[in-house]
Amino acid sequence: QVQLVESGGGLVQAGGSLRLSCAASGSTFSGNTMGWYRQAPGKQRELVARIISGGRTEYADSAKGRFTISRDNAKNTVYLQMNSLKPEDTGVYYCNFRKIFSDSTLYDNWGQGTQVTVSS
Repeated sequence: QVQLVESGGGLVQAGGSLRLSCAASGSTFSGNTMGWYRQAPGKQRELVARIISGGRTEYADSAKGRFTISRDNAKNTVYLQMNSLKPEDTGVYYCNFRKIFSDSTLYDNWGQGTQVTVSS
């Protein structure tokens, strides 16, 4: 089992910055993917950014150029630096840990979520 603890959410004015952190503990399998998803009120959860253990990253179009995802493998921690925040970035941000094993078994785990509110 992998436990995920998120931190760093809060209230910020448009144009401001926030840094989210997600620390993984427990059975932190190698070759995993960690990412951040956002769920706005009344909407489905959507990918914001993710990073695999080798460092390759993927961003939603809305995050490109403003957000940066990074990870510290030694600390089993993933970060999301969010700059130039917009009101539409508001939502609950969830950390995700995913591992696909050689037999195609999927292990997928979520954090409890952290609220990000961007005021206009």
